[in-house]
Amino acid sequence: MPGKKNYIQELFSERLGGNSFGKDTKIYKFEKIKRAKRSTMEANPTKELFDLGVGEPDEMAFPDVIKTLQLEAEKPENRGYTDNGIQEFKDAAVKYMENVFGVKGLDAEKNVNHTIGSKPALAMLPSIFINPGDITLITVPGYPVMGTHTQYLGGEVVHLPLTKENNFLPDLNSISQDVAKRAKLLYINYPNNPTGANATRSFYEEVVEFAKKNDVVVIQDAAYAALNFDEKLTSFLSVPGAMDVGVELHSLSKSYNMTGWRIAFVVGNELIVKGVAHVKDNIDSGQFAAIQKAAVYALEHPEITKAILNKYRRRLSNLVEALNSAGFDAHMSGGSFFLYVEAPKGIKGGKRFKTGEEFSQYLIKEMMISTVPWDDVGHFIRFSATFAAKGVIEETRIINGIKSRLSSVEFEF
Repeated sequence: MPGKKNYIQELFSERLGGNSFGKDTKIYKFEKIKRAKRSTMEANPTKELFDLGVGEPDEMAFPDVIKTLQLEAEKPENRGYTDNGIQEFKDAAVKYMENVFGVKGLDAEKNVNHTIGSKPALAMLPSIFINPGDITLITVPGYPVMGTHTQYLGGEVVHLPLTKENNFLPDLNSISQDVAKRAKLLYINYPNNPTGANATRSFYEEVVEFAKKNDVVVIQDAAYAALNFDEKLTSFLSVPGAMDVGVELHSLSKSYNMTGWRIAFVVGNELIVKGVAHVKDNIDSGQFAAIQKAAVYALEHPEITKAILNKYRRRLSNLVEALNSAGFDAHMSGGSFFLYVEAPKGIKGGKRFKTGEEFSQYLIKEMMISTVPWDDVGHFIRFSATFAAKGVIEETRIINGIKSRLSSVEFEF
């Protein structure tokens, strides 16, 4: 009927903004970056844009992983639902945790469950524990998914700032008694996105102590755990008491160039894993068995990750040199494929930058270098080593191009 009120607009839940859903005119930073890149490329069609904002691998999965998927996809026995995962994948995850991280004594039946990427697991976890009024503690800057779903359920999110002065580790002593008492979940992510910081063993021990003292469940998002530049890889679960209080989420997306494949696993405390399996049963029917079997091959060949890690180590160290030659204070990442660098205050005798976002936009529009800004705790920008380049010669050319453009002006810090 003409003129009839749009009842669908009135039915949106309050968690999505109620009847204001879709009317927000605010442009979020990733959309701003996309628009700036588009307009800059249109205005400069003959000039190359260096995209250091991409947060996923620039290469495909290794050939033998792809070949395994092809072979397994042709088998009739792999066609059906897998629900909470095939046994081969769980077994491979247990062996991987022992061989790569030294975590022993895991039971594939009780301590592991596959997920369709780690993002869905982060979305499911609040459904296991959060009631209205409960608190999830989340490090910031960081990945917001678990916080978003906490708020969907009527919970509250308390941010723990990651400061340069504290080596980008949260200060657990700063959490008030009232907040700690109401907290159900503590989310940490190391190696960290976006800071590239590593957690120390002593920090993990402090986390376990905090969790036991305050009855808090720990979720360690270990998406970049194998992309760690320390000689010895450390798992949160290797710390005494960690299995009593938490789980780790391991993903093959970044460490095996399998981002679009959507395969990960949750590992650790039996009750938490059981809770994930229960919620997951009501959300999905499991990842395609052929993908899980290809992931088994990957987990059995950690040398693949070592080859990928060597590439990122080379690229990041060269990026550090390029940035520092232009006056930045860049330091080699502890892990991941990111560099997290303070934005300059301005250009000598010229433009001023009040935020990291302002500087990021300047880099795109004036220098055709794309980055991601973070203004949650200080003014920083994130450079990624996953820019598209085939081979060392090509990546060296790109980094030299970035160095040349950045050095064309004098920044003030």
